[in-house]
Amino acid sequence: MADLINYDSFSKEQWKNFYQEAQVPLTQESLQQIQAFNDRISLQDVQDIYIPLVYLISLRLAQFKRWQVVQANFLQKEPRNVPYIIGIAGSVAVGKSTTARLLAVLLRHFFSSDRIELITTDGFLYSNSELTERGIMDRKGFPESYDMKKLIQFLNDVKGGKPIVQAPTYSHQIYDIVPEEFQEINRPDVLIVEGINTLQLPSTEPIFVSDFTDFSIYVDAEAELVEQWYLERFGALLDTAFQDPANYYYPYAIGDRRAAFHMAKRIWREVDLVNLNEYILPTRSRADLIIHKTDNHLIDRLSLRKY
Repeated sequence: MADLINYDSFSKEQWKNFYQEAQVPLTQESLQQIQAFNDRISLQDVQDIYIPLVYLISLRLAQFKRWQVVQANFLQKEPRNVPYIIGIAGSVAVGKSTTARLLAVLLRHFFSSDRIELITTDGFLYSNSELTERGIMDRKGFPESYDMKKLIQFLNDVKGGKPIVQAPTYSHQIYDIVPEEFQEINRPDVLIVEGINTLQLPSTEPIFVSDFTDFSIYVDAEAELVEQWYLERFGALLDTAFQDPANYYYPYAIGDRRAAFHMAKRIWREVDLVNLNEYILPTRSRADLIIHKTDNHLIDRLSLRKY
């Protein structure tokens, strides 16, 4: 692909041989608790893909920390602990959340003395009432549906070392921001930021989310596969939502299933696929690492930026 000209591409077999000196600190049961509804990942995949990735991040993190000391010495200042921010982007339903949670678990294990935190940019969506008032409820997930000013201020505060920075929380059960509920981030050593917009360039702000990230990952797959996973996830949500009348998906879960899937396919076609093609996929070539998935969420190729 033309937009990946500045990447070195590796098969899974090549990638796993770059580092195998550490073992996966997980069981299959704990791995199942990490992965999303319909995502699939095995302990062997963690060993082959994520253990070398964590080692690569450790090398870059060590270099990052050395640079903070060198720069502070040059400026004749006391070195400070600057958080290392990892951004994870990609389409809805492609498995970003699983990647982010798994990476957080592994980093906490191998860097036990460091504070590792994880947030999702979903918390910076405008509330459903705000989206409705702005007339863009049908554009939820598009760049204009996020409070980018608040997200950038949050990242600036974290990067600047401000203690106790609050991030709004989002619930997929109610499909909305949770009022007066926040996630507190207290001067982390590493912050993982997961969301479809971590690599986007919003025209309304002079500073971008990616300006704060030190390593970025794009989780990639063909649109036809993502649609399949999207619908599988929708079905999984319906299978649990019927037990909870407060769940956003409850009306669909107790109603006609065929009509519910017809609605989901329409949303994918008219909203999520458009968002992917127009705003998410074009950011892929800005990532430091592209993780490509094929059938059954299997990772078959990784592309690392050359420069």
